[in-house]
Amino acid sequence: MNSYKSALKKGLPKTTSSICPFCKEIISAEIFERDGSVWIKKECPKHGLSEDIYWSDVEMYLKAEAFAYDGYGVDNPNIADAKTCPSDCGLCDMHLSHTALANVDLTNRCNLQCPICFANANVAGYVYEPSYDEIVGMLEVLRANEPVPTVAVQFSGGEPTIYPRFFDVIKKASELGFSQVQVATNGIKIAKDPEFAQKMIDCGMHTVYLQFDGLREENYIAARGRPLLDIKRKAIENCRKTKPKPLATVLVPTIINGINDDQVGEILKFGIKNIDVVRGITYQPVSFTGRISQEDRLKERFTLPDLADRLVKQTDFLEKDDFYPVPCVAPISDLAYLIDGKPKPTFSAHPHCGIATYLFIEGSKVIPITRFIDVTGFLGDASDIVENVRESQISKSKIPSELVKLLKKYFDKEKAPKGMDPFKFISSLFLSDGKNGLSDIHWNMMLVSAMHFQDSFNYDIERVKRCLIHYATPDPKRRIVPFCAYNSGPVFREEIERKYGVPLDEWKKRNKGEDDI
Repeated sequence: MNSYKSALKKGLPKTTSSICPFCKEIISAEIFERDGSVWIKKECPKHGLSEDIYWSDVEMYLKAEAFAYDGYGVDNPNIADAKTCPSDCGLCDMHLSHTALANVDLTNRCNLQCPICFANANVAGYVYEPSYDEIVGMLEVLRANEPVPTVAVQFSGGEPTIYPRFFDVIKKASELGFSQVQVATNGIKIAKDPEFAQKMIDCGMHTVYLQFDGLREENYIAARGRPLLDIKRKAIENCRKTKPKPLATVLVPTIINGINDDQVGEILKFGIKNIDVVRGITYQPVSFTGRISQEDRLKERFTLPDLADRLVKQTDFLEKDDFYPVPCVAPISDLAYLIDGKPKPTFSAHPHCGIATYLFIEGSKVIPITRFIDVTGFLGDASDIVENVRESQISKSKIPSELVKLLKKYFDKEKAPKGMDPFKFISSLFLSDGKNGLSDIHWNMMLVSAMHFQDSFNYDIERVKRCLIHYATPDPKRRIVPFCAYNSGPVFREEIERKYGVPLDEWKKRNKGEDDI
């Protein structure tokens, strides 16, 4: 993997920049090993020392780091002379990834009051709900990104399905050319209205990201404040009934150590049993957004290696080595760019932001992709091809034949799903920008992934610089802000929402009888 390129400091210990969990001032931090785990330590002149677990497995941490890969950001940054990350944000010329997935918050109102929520009108004291025209403006800014217009948008909140013009914004996103239109939802609307999922498909929705915290009611009572398991099952069933095919659903469990970490395997098995409609699982280890004692935080902290560990222990088909960091596939995007000259969406996230693997289901048999492809060897050699082309050691015209050689070298047909064409699989999986990239693949395939969004306790600004999940905002500057800067950084979410929000009492007077707050 000599060709993976990144300015990221590697090895331990090392220094980085972070923020004070209390005053949010930028301070230096040290990342180091302790008892087989990776920790982050920082000291604020005003608020003293704080420590937290960064990754709970140093071996996995170092393996992920080997795949560090810096992207090329945007050619038309909103801020062209940034000096400090994350203060000068919006995107700026310091940012090292373009927007692979954009979040557009339609409202901070919700039909739930989750104790762990970081975007809640009742807690905030105001209602943030951009107008339809403001939402359209945000979508247009995302599509104007250069050199890669944003291809995936996820409507979020609050609870986005209660937005008054929800179906209109889905239609507009489709019209503007987003090849993936998604919604992050608690599923209540989908469950209660049998036609809701079909209406979403008819307007251009591609994927439902369904909040799904486990298969026991106590999971929901603890994390969401009420029983919801029947609602989740009904929402999935209504997505299954849509035409011409089931509305693709991704289960999104927020995992809290000691609350539902013993459920991660059962959640995955549930998804596999419902593979006709459930196309993926995206685990989200909890982020701590309020004040919490260090004792309680360390007790409840759940990192990406913890997830891999639980999945291995709670299933009979996974191993830790099945999981790879998000940027491992970045060289494939570079190869696609070299072939046709068009910049591609590139997953150049920080190597410690997320992990993923693909599973293939044949009846009762589950086959991780690593069983039939030497992923490390294939991606390492693919990265070398990129460098050889750039250094004119081989011509662009030879890239397809070089890829065929790699597949022959690293693909084990005897262990692969029956009838798999390896080149078709690779080209469909990695070389397509659009929503139909996998439409010709007939195997039951599931993406199992996890993204650990930062909080102010484990905040690493090197991760912020490489973030590829961004929020669009309605302000006149049309800022686009990285996820962890927006939710856990100095001021961004609060600043934007207060500026464009309405005080809660005033909103209630204007909307008498409206219960979803």
